[in-house]
Amino acid sequence: MRLRGLQRLDWYIIRKFLVTFFMAILFLALLIVIFDISEKIEDFVRKEAPLRAIVFDYYLNFVPYFINMYSPMFVFLTVIFFTSKMTQDSEVVAMLSSGISYHRLMVPYLVSATFIAMLSLILGMWILPPANATRVQFEQKYNSYRKVKMGHDMHYKLEDDHFVYIESFSAYNNTAYGFTLEDLSTGRLTSKLTAESAQYDTVTGVWKLRNWFIRDYDEGMGDKIRSGRRMDTTLSLTREDFFRNRYTIQELNAQELDELIDTQKMRGDATVNMSLIEKNNRLSLPFSALILTIIGVALCTKKKRGGMGWNLAAGTALGFSYILFMQFSEMFVITDTLPAVVAIWLPNYLYTIIAIVLYIKAPK
Repeated sequence: MRLRGLQRLDWYIIRKFLVTFFMAILFLALLIVIFDISEKIEDFVRKEAPLRAIVFDYYLNFVPYFINMYSPMFVFLTVIFFTSKMTQDSEVVAMLSSGISYHRLMVPYLVSATFIAMLSLILGMWILPPANATRVQFEQKYNSYRKVKMGHDMHYKLEDDHFVYIESFSAYNNTAYGFTLEDLSTGRLTSKLTAESAQYDTVTGVWKLRNWFIRDYDEGMGDKIRSGRRMDTTLSLTREDFFRNRYTIQELNAQELDELIDTQKMRGDATVNMSLIEKNNRLSLPFSALILTIIGVALCTKKKRGGMGWNLAAGTALGFSYILFMQFSEMFVITDTLPAVVAIWLPNYLYTIIAIVLYIKAPK
């Protein structure tokens, strides 16, 4: 059968796929809200969170984020559920008996999975980040376990080979204690600035140094030392740089995330791994919807004694193992065992092999 656009049978499968998927998503959203409210209701009451903020700032932003995170899993379960039902009702047998090849049967499945994957990609890259900003702000205010802690022993590389070291940074007064700035722009240490404290002015972007000393190193023996009580200076370093974590990185769109990664690499910032995990998760999750769709179809187009029950059990086990593997792979990045582009995509590499094997065997 030669493919010339989508036929009525294609739209029949696509409609079943998308309707089942979005119905499952709505059911998941309801469960998310119920379980999350039961877990956080005490925090909301104790901190007097307004009902409007709970509904519009938190849940209307949290639910899409959570659904997008686990959308590949629900794509997989959706495929298994309605394909198993079609198989048990002998619809798949009728399709194949009418001359439709197994490969042609996959077309509407892949079209549907591609639509969901593209939707997930657009959401993750550009739509969800501003929504996450509102959600994270709410969580920082009303969820105690999401409070940002004070930073300690932080090293940053700025442009022109200037290096900053800070013993600690307080979010309460935006002040860095034990501040050091070293100039290695000429390939050697030419000057070293130390200050008892450096307070960041969020309005002007200026760092206000207190009790500072500057030592200029000469190649000979003529080192010079200067000191003072107060000095203002500008650096390509802001308050936000000290509080980058998994949640604040989720607020950045694709372009902002790439810019942050470039800056963190230039500075030698250890938190660059969190940014790389976030970027690769946004890319790999949509792609996994295609892989899991192929696996789901390959598992469910033959009648089995266990019927839909066996298919759903096998599919759920595979789906949860994928999610678990995906979470576990992040540890390879955090511990610097593997680069993010390898570790985060590792579940997709493995399940692609599984999908190919099952797809080859399925028509037989």
